[in-house]
Formats: sequence, structure tokens, C-alpha cells
Amino acid sequence: MNRHTLRALGIAALLSAILAGTMIPVAAGPSVRLSIATGTTGGVYFPLGGGLAALISRNIPGVTATAEVTPASVDNIRLLAAKRADLAFVLADTAHDGIKGEEAFRGNPVPIRTLAPLYNNFNHLVTVDGTGINAISDLRGKRVSVGPPGSGTEVTALRILEAAGINPDRDIRKERLSPAASADAIKDKKIDAFFWSGGLPTAAVLDLAFSPGVRIRLLPLDAVLAALQRKWGNLYFRSVIQKEFYLGLPADLPTVGVANLMISHRDFDAELAYQITKLLFEKRPELALVHKEAANITTIGAAGRSPLPFHPGAIRYFKERGIEGF
Repeated sequence: MNRHTLRALGIAALLSAILAGTMIPVAAGPSVRLSIATGTTGGVYFPLGGGLAALISRNIPGVTATAEVTPASVDNIRLLAAKRADLAFVLADTAHDGIKGEEAFRGNPVPIRTLAPLYNNFNHLVTVDGTGINAISDLRGKRVSVGPPGSGTEVTALRILEAAGINPDRDIRKERLSPAASADAIKDKKIDAFFWSGGLPTAAVLDLAFSPGVRIRLLPLDAVLAALQRKWGNLYFRSVIQKEFYLGLPADLPTVGVANLMISHRDFDAELAYQITKLLFEKRPELALVHKEAANITTIGAAGRSPLPFHPGAIRYFKERGIEGF
């Protein structure tokens, strides 16, 4: 048998082995799939969650993650409770209710843990010229969206209204719309104002600000801060929406802030919690390309920015970094 015949037989054998899958092993698919509960498509949680899912899938071997559209904080905690989601973006005030078994979680505390404090949310009270609304007290008798059912926006909006002496069930015509649906409803003159708790800028508010024939107005909310803090403590704090974020704002706007958290169930795998927390901080510049609020994620004061206990995996990361309080 000559060398050409031997070579041909060798090639044939190699091809047979490849086709049979016996000679060159096929890499196994991802063994872990994570679901990240985010928020509505008009807010910040969903794009940021999509960016985080992509980072996890690219950087943690054997793991893929998917960002899920949800109403946001309240429903996200319920999804964690049912173990139908693995990670969630939530507001600190709703997380406090969840672990304490209060408000929407009355009698059913959820064993949730913080992986990392994120950026801060800014409460928006959005209206437009022509509604006759110049202050929060002018909402009486108006059509107002307080955020979608199951959202942290709704939780905070109802508290802000009560702090202002407005009964949300009697004094306004209450709607429960997402930020995108709220912006559309204002354009169509179906509502007069809407609340939104989100990062800066929020896509739905930007869309309204750039709509032809619409002059957006955001109203200050800092006057209710003292009443909120008397009841809820430092879950709420003073924040400022800078005028550069939204076309048409004549000046910086004082408002009420609340922290965002990335959380999991208490039973979430500790090694994964460590890797994801590390990834969040070490790949932050990549995440900021998805939404600029990611640039505001910081370890500074992290231990004091969550009303929940931290997950052991996250604690391991913060201790490695020498972060105070861990």
C-alpha cells in the first residue's frame, strides 16, 4: 500500500471520527441558567439587566443568564420567593417590606439577601404644560398614574402622596401604568401626570421630553421628605435631578431618592454570588456602555446602603476588597 493510499485512508478515518463525534469531543452546553428579574421596558432596570446578563454569560464559564421583563420590585421579590428568578433588581424600600413581611408581603416575609447596592433612583412626578399642575398639591382631582401593579414605583408613589396629605384612593383618579404607557397616555391627554422612580435618564421620560408640541414639567418632591423619613427613616433621602438630563427642565430639581439593590434568595449559590458581585464591580465600565447609571455603582458606603443582610458570597468579595463594614 503506497503512501497516497495510506494518506487517503487516514483522512477518511479522521472524517469518520469527526462525524461520529468520537475523536473530537463536543463541548458541553451551559450547566447553569440564571433568570434576572428586571423591570419594564421604559425604565433602567431592563437594559441594565440585559447588560448584566450578557456579562455573566460571557465571563462565568458554564453559566448563561437572561433578563426578564417584569413590573419590577414587588413582583421581583415574589419571583425570588417562588424561586422563579435567581437575581433581581429592587428598590430598597420594597426590599425592606419584603424581608420584614410588611405592606405587599404582610405575613409572608421573604428570605432575600443583597449582593450589591447599585445606583440611586430618583422619584419623578411628571406632567406637561396645560394640565394646571404646578405642585404636588395640585394633583387633587387629576388623573394620575402611580406606576404599574407590582412595581416599586407604586410603593413609593403612594407613600409620597400620603406624606403630602393626598389620599390616593379618594383625592386622585388613580391609574397604574408603566412609564412608557404613562408617557403615551400624557401625549394622548388620557392622564395629567405620572410618578416614576428610576435612574437618570429614564427612556420613557426622555421620549416625552422630545415629543413635538409637548413641554415637559417635573415637579419638586423634597417638601415631603421629612414626613417620609419620620415614618420610614433613611430609606429615603434628598436627591437632585440635574436639568441636563431632560430637555425643557429650567433648573435642577430637588426630589426624593431611594437606593437600588441587586438581590437574591438566601439559598442562592454562594460561589455564584461571589463571582457575580465581583463581575458587577470589575466590569462596571462595560455595563456603563449599556446605561450610564452603571457608572454610579460603587463600593463606597456599601455596607450601610442596604436594609437587608448581605449574601455570604457578596460578603466574601467585599472582604477581599477591604470594604469597610464587612
